[in-house]
Amino acid sequence: MRPSFLSEPVRVRVPATSANLGPGFDTLGLALALYDDVSARVAPAGCHVDVTGQGAGELPTDDGHLVVRAMRATFDLLGGQPTGLAVECVNRIPQARGLGSSSAAIVAGVTLARALVVDGDQRFDDAAVLRLAAELEGHPDNVAPCLLGGFTIAWTAGPQGSDGAGGAGAGGGAGACRLEVAPGVQPTVLVPDERGLTSEARAALPAVVPHADAARNAGRAALLVHALTAAPELLFTATEDRLHQDYRAPGMPATAAVLAGLRAAGVAAVVSGAGPTILALTSIPDEHLPGMGWAAQRLAVDVAGARVDRGRLGHAERDPVAAGRKS
Repeated sequence: MRPSFLSEPVRVRVPATSANLGPGFDTLGLALALYDDVSARVAPAGCHVDVTGQGAGELPTDDGHLVVRAMRATFDLLGGQPTGLAVECVNRIPQARGLGSSSAAIVAGVTLARALVVDGDQRFDDAAVLRLAAELEGHPDNVAPCLLGGFTIAWTAGPQGSDGAGGAGAGGGAGACRLEVAPGVQPTVLVPDERGLTSEARAALPAVVPHADAARNAGRAALLVHALTAAPELLFTATEDRLHQDYRAPGMPATAAVLAGLRAAGVAAVVSGAGPTILALTSIPDEHLPGMGWAAQRLAVDVAGARVDRGRLGHAERDPVAAGRKS
């Protein structure tokens, strides 16, 4: 059945995310209180995207924009496309830095499309949103915390019964669970001026790793779940990684050098996603903060995930500086 669309605009706020968190490669993620605001409405015809803030003047302003591509994919599953689209993006999440900007765009697009359909929530539940967003992104570790907030464990299951998986992913596709973060966790992001590409970072990974390294990472990942939710004093040990960070280091030497210095000082620091941003989960002594070419920002853990409401962006919200929040 072809969908009916709302006449008024809808809006979603989506958080930045950090994936991997050291040993939790392609599995663990954390939502951070740094947000993109995106609004959309059905237009009489065509498609136009207005971008303010991060990516302005660089990102596509038509159907090529990732938000719109995610919306189109969702509309197809909901039964049909609207006559046209007008989309407004106020971006604060840095592009190509390892803070989930593409996942935020995808989650924004999927949730906006669902919200613009009159009975979208009934046709397309949150589990379906997660599965589609993960399919569009290629893996669920960033889209899960962006959608759910907090600290998430994500996975991809095969068809039901093929791997014995249960829970949200039992029917195939991505699944995730959300956990509360302990009060002692203190996220700080160190964002370099330079950009990185996830595709290049993935290309640096070997096809096989030593069994001992895989076993060590499995133990550290399990410990990290406990450390993040109940025992922050264990975060330094829990964030040790042998699966991806060392292999990627030659492609981002500045990140590798800063990370090595932080860990030598006892800071529970990791590469955020594919980098080059660094995420510290414990406080950083001032003398170990990097200098020129890096921006340090302490961020709270976002606990709400993607939030949808009605209406256009207000005047203040269209100013990324005025609207930026540190919790």
